Amino acid sequence: MQLKSNASQLPIPRLLLLISPFFLWGTAMVAMKGVIPHTTPLFMAGVRLIPAGVLILIVAAWMGRPQPKGWDAWLWIALFALVDGTLFQGFLAEGLLRTNAGLGSVMIDSQPLAVALLCLWLFQEHIGFWGWLGLGIGVTGISLIGLPDEWILHFFNSDTIVEILSAASIQQLFDSGEWLMLLAALSMAVGTVLIRFVSRHADPVMATGWHMIIGGLPLWGISSAVESGQLQNIVPSDWLALGYATVFGSAIAYGLFFYFASSGNLTSLSSLTFLTPVFALLFGNLLLKEVLSPLQWVGVSLTLVSIYLINQRETLSGLSNKVATEKAITQQQQVLEASPKTINKVTLPVRKSESEMLP
Repeated sequence: MQLKSNASQLPIPRLLLLISPFFLWGTAMVAMKGVIPHTTPLFMAGVRLIPAGVLILIVAAWMGRPQPKGWDAWLWIALFALVDGTLFQGFLAEGLLRTNAGLGSVMIDSQPLAVALLCLWLFQEHIGFWGWLGLGIGVTGISLIGLPDEWILHFFNSDTIVEILSAASIQQLFDSGEWLMLLAALSMAVGTVLIRFVSRHADPVMATGWHMIIGGLPLWGISSAVESGQLQNIVPSDWLALGYATVFGSAIAYGLFFYFASSGNLTSLSSLTFLTPVFALLFGNLLLKEVLSPLQWVGVSLTLVSIYLINQRETLSGLSNKVATEKAITQQQQVLEASPKTINKVTLPVRKSESEMLP
């Protein structure tokens, strides 16, 4: 299934499949909110990866997809597992404990910017004016969604800006979990790009399953060494939430995401990550009765606009070029139409002076 940069041209069932990973990630975030206080972060990260990887391998084998073969395939899968499995989930789990959930979500879901830069450098994917504009609007949108309203309303205060840029504030950033969330976002961005190289040596669905298992085992190993009480406080409803996050939020979501990423336009696909906090916010409002502020509604609207601009950037660029071309042609025609009159005005006095000089 080839992902086109213009998502609106896809049939409705395929378009729904394309959006489904971000829907599942967003709803899984809602499901996991009550589980986080009852367990440990690295253990929970492993739960999201290892059982999901096993499920993907079972489904892939049932579909007849080939197992990885050769050292090249396994080395790429191991690198993929380290970056997108161990590092991403580890940084994410630890960062969530040390930072504001909204700010953490903004940092994680800003990774389309890193993906766009990497794809521009490695694959020469065209981004253009409309694409960069959409990415900027998208980051603004998820900032309005995730950051506290007080931060946004006071951001343009000169004293606030000086305080944010102060050395003490920067030191506080590195002492808290924000830098871990930034590392998680970069790990996810690099992992999204790596699947393009992995798929040259192995089936992308099989590779996704193996990378989740290989990447999750170190998390469980570290958890057993440095964490305790992983299962003591988990209640039956937590197991249901973990089951949903594992099957739907990991196995199905990651399987579909990396399948699309293996062959499609990564900038366009990654831009849909902006939908994740939108789904999390909307279902948090629906299921947990969380109230959306006016600024958050503005953020949701900007996020949808950004996704439209990024996925329609080629069409919009073509329209802009067409308008510019038509304008240039019109100006040229106006010059050509005006030129005979100008020539006559210039040449008539010359002809008159020549006639006066004749005897």
